Amino acid sequence: MAFALTGARIFDGSHLLDGRAVVVENGRILAVPGESDLGTGIERRRVEGLLAPGFIDVQVNGGGGALYNDVRTVEGIRIIAQAHRAYGTVGLLPTFITDTREAMAEAVEAMRAALAEKVPGVLGIHLEGPFISPERKGVHNPAFMRPMEDEDIAIMTSLAEGRTVVTLAPERNSMEAIARLASAGVLVCAGHTAGDYDVVMEAIRHGLRGFTHLYNAMPPLAGRDPGPVGAALDSRNTWCGLIVDGHHVSDAALRAAIAAKGTERMMLVTDAMSVTGTDLAGFDLHGRRIHRKDGRLTTEDGTLAGSDLDMASAVRNSVNRLGLALPDALRMASLVPAAFLKLDHELGRIAPGYRASLVLLDDALQVQETWIDGRSD
Repeated sequence: MAFALTGARIFDGSHLLDGRAVVVENGRILAVPGESDLGTGIERRRVEGLLAPGFIDVQVNGGGGALYNDVRTVEGIRIIAQAHRAYGTVGLLPTFITDTREAMAEAVEAMRAALAEKVPGVLGIHLEGPFISPERKGVHNPAFMRPMEDEDIAIMTSLAEGRTVVTLAPERNSMEAIARLASAGVLVCAGHTAGDYDVVMEAIRHGLRGFTHLYNAMPPLAGRDPGPVGAALDSRNTWCGLIVDGHHVSDAALRAAIAAKGTERMMLVTDAMSVTGTDLAGFDLHGRRIHRKDGRLTTEDGTLAGSDLDMASAVRNSVNRLGLALPDALRMASLVPAAFLKLDHELGRIAPGYRASLVLLDDALQVQETWIDGRSD
């Protein structure tokens, strides 16, 4: 049965609309007519606030008490997705960080099963490492870092459904390997890299599509040594993930990057860990205790270990801390990551034919309700 959401202001991915309804049928948006044009033969569900395309997060390590590296199961994936749905995330890539080849294969198999079962909100997998630089390891365990081999490529290219993102250090992998991954449909990103500008630009020519948490775990931009940050901002056809939490990157540096590249290729990510959606004070990661305090997740020595962030907070921070216009912040949380994932034909807009995956926000940009393929939470 079709139904119409009425009463809310609508952000359709491009414009703010008043006096419109969103007609949903079979999990898709059928039409966005004027409310006065609906007639009497359709169920009306009145909502109040701002109705926008639901958020898409391409880097989610965990949530709801589950960490993907530790719970490589369909149920673990379901817990993570459900935790983030409460914050407006209707599509996400559970992210598996540097670990053994066997554990990586188990994570991919769990994702294969989750996609087959159509776990709500799950769009694919993000494999962050282990083919990264020990010089820029962050909280990743260098004991698991290794050269990429054919068996690894076979694992990373084995998902027939959904999307696969791989974060690697271009300087530690051959251009042939990057091209092989890209030609197989993998979305390759540079991250945890010490590579210079030239090697990163060469990787882009071989299929590198994006940059994982820009600025973090990479050398800073310098006048005579632009490095990966310079390559990210100088390349017009790549996407960048930004962690807007006030801890990972200064607000000024984020504003400068957005000013240089524009909002069309900048996507908000959380890099969230298992504590999201819980009141946990910390968790263990590869035998190390991670502490949660004042919005930060750190090891004993103060190293950042993912984030204590959700997508709704990232949108609010983008508006309140960075001064972005609300439409730009909403696009960076929905349409831009959808385009990075090559899913912008069905996600990121409120338009006929698109999936009815939506978020309802109040005036303070707090999440009131979400829908995934027309089903409310």
